Amino acid sequence: MKPLIVANWKMNPQTLREAKQLFSSVKRGMINFKKAEVIICPPLIYLPSFSSFNLGAQNCFWEQRGAFTGEVSPLMLKGAGCQYVIVGHSERRRYFGETDDIINRKLQAVLTINLTPILCVGETKKDREQGGAEEVIKNQIISDLEGISKARFSKVVIAYEPVWAIGTGNPCDVDEAQKMGLVIRKIISQFYNQALSRKIRILYGGSVDSKNAAGYIKEANFQGLLVGGASLRAKEFIDLIKETC
Repeated sequence: MKPLIVANWKMNPQTLREAKQLFSSVKRGMINFKKAEVIICPPLIYLPSFSSFNLGAQNCFWEQRGAFTGEVSPLMLKGAGCQYVIVGHSERRRYFGETDDIINRKLQAVLTINLTPILCVGETKKDREQGGAEEVIKNQIISDLEGISKARFSKVVIAYEPVWAIGTGNPCDVDEAQKMGLVIRKIISQFYNQALSRKIRILYGGSVDSKNAAGYIKEANFQGLLVGGASLRAKEFIDLIKETC
């Protein structure tokens, strides 16, 4: 299976011109390079400009239509060419107060129209220091997936993103990341079954760059990466992709 490399541009770049330049540089660098499945998740406003590429959204609402000022539905994202939707990113949980119940509703909405959700889970520095990292991950997964059938869950991608590593330049140690990946598989096995646990794709995210990317794929056995800052530098992002294959 090809590694799944997801570029989360977050609220960057600031202009459409810059976004197009970044996109063009990445696309040129990937000509005839098909050893990874690469997804670009730009700000919503830029989505129509990149319809020729595999696209994901950084967020969505839990209803498909209605009087919800300022929101964007999964149905709209599908119409804009998205295949993936990031759900439950720690920045959504932290800055926008997204609870596990909200995340569960978003997952249900995304799966209903056959988009692929990338469910983000991860512990804070305080959780880890207090020895509660595994319990936090377990509670997030169980709550976020409540009511989601085995058939629907088979389409979910899980991203392990330790909150303390995101944007800090201090990535999780490869051995520790591998341990948490195995913890996630164990939780899935208990919640669903071993077959689904083996099948599900788990990504690592949190200060990933071209220097450490290979370790998470080739040593820690993750099936891909969720990349933040490094995806905003075209050469660095292309080098990162090459290191994982």
